[in-house]
Amino acid sequence: MLILKALHIILVASWFAGLFYLPRIFVNLAMVPADSTAERERLLLMARKLFRFMTPLGVLALVFGTWLWLGYGFAGGWLHAKLTLVLVLIGYHAYCGTLLKQFAAGTNRRSHVWFRWFNELPVLILFVVVFLVVLKPF
Repeated sequence: MLILKALHIILVASWFAGLFYLPRIFVNLAMVPADSTAERERLLLMARKLFRFMTPLGVLALVFGTWLWLGYGFAGGWLHAKLTLVLVLIGYHAYCGTLLKQFAAGTNRRSHVWFRWFNELPVLILFVVVFLVVLKPF
């Protein structure tokens, strides 16, 4: 079980790296001047590659997390809270894919400031999840 736990932690950390960086690319995309096609295309390429890379990492993190859950059982309110936050992260990840499609289609209407705030959500969730897992407060 310790190997599964280690793999889960590595995959979660890797997935979070993508969840942190992709919205930062969105910040830059939202700031690109309309006449800067080369910069926009470069950022879109980076965003697409990152999204394609981080998606399997997230899926594998969920697979190993489920495996751990089945091995240890489902006990404690802290785990219910953590799983709720994991569902929020899955939604966040999916919404990042939607935002990427909007940028690719040229239909984004959000400002770089909005994306800066949007980028903070996974940071807050990570803090809460780590404290839930370590402290198991309820």
